Amino acid sequence: MKGLKIGILGATGAVGRQMLEVLEERGFEPEELRLFAGKRSEGSRIKAFGKEIVVELADEKRFEGLDLMLGAAENDIAKRYLPKAAEMGVQVVDNSSAYRLCPDVPLVIPEVNPEDVKLTKGIIANPNCSTIIALTAVNALHRYAHIKRMVVSTYQAVSGAGKDGIDELFSEVKKLYEGQTLDGEDFKVFPYQIAYNLIPQIGGFDEVGYSSEEMKMQNEGRKMFHDDALRVNCTCVRVPVVRSHSESITLEFEREISPEKARELLSEAPGVKLWDDPKEKIYPMPLLTSDQDLVYVGRIRRDISAPEELYDKSLSLFCCGDQVRKGAATNAVQIAELLFKDRK
Repeated sequence: MKGLKIGILGATGAVGRQMLEVLEERGFEPEELRLFAGKRSEGSRIKAFGKEIVVELADEKRFEGLDLMLGAAENDIAKRYLPKAAEMGVQVVDNSSAYRLCPDVPLVIPEVNPEDVKLTKGIIANPNCSTIIALTAVNALHRYAHIKRMVVSTYQAVSGAGKDGIDELFSEVKKLYEGQTLDGEDFKVFPYQIAYNLIPQIGGFDEVGYSSEEMKMQNEGRKMFHDDALRVNCTCVRVPVVRSHSESITLEFEREISPEKARELLSEAPGVKLWDDPKEKIYPMPLLTSDQDLVYVGRIRRDISAPEELYDKSLSLFCCGDQVRKGAATNAVQIAELLFKDRK
């Protein structure tokens, strides 16, 4: 990937910085690299590709001539700047949720629906982190037996809320260890204490009681599987883990599939590491999956609660993945690789 002129919008945030690392790791050699952020970060320096790059204030005039823009900013910033970049002929890959469900914007996981990059009209959206991890984990099973229904519980790390989420967890643990009490002033990122606690809410709730984060799994899954009949029941929980999301998934299929067949398929699935030998205490955990790009899948077993007629068409599994890398930055860079694969 030589000779590209690349920009990153939101370059100073956790995902933006991770995008820079992943670009280097995966062999990109940009002819030019422009880093954009807000007023507070203007003029700061970030080391990348062996040199220090000055962060610029986001300005569409500086987008001119770019081949690729990676978006790592909040929705309002993405909506303000990224359509203008696309109008200038810059190919945009955006990590925000602003364009994920727009009918004319492809939503892509390279291991799941790489062909959809051909549908781009200037912007391609990166899915939600939990959706990326789940669909990467189950896609090989879906291709074999066709998933009709998913019941998912996510256990999402505090880093999913950014650096402030990590800082809040560490601050609470420190205060509690020192014998201090916590009050409302300590809870700025999360609505309640997250240290030694679980919070079953990520995003606001709709009229039937599902949070915005929970609905992403169904809405985005339907779009990438090209199946509006896919049914998903999801519960999203914030947990006091620093990095890597975990997910418990029960699947109902159209056709029969055994745990043994599932293991065979997953052992060869792109982006997946089969990690499944409970008798030897081998199963996915966040500590194993942090700072790398594979989604670990294990605990594969029959759903013993399934009715008799669905027993041979139902499985349960557990998966973990790094939501900053595969769930965000790496997935975006992989999309860029698909877009510019003929550029050497």
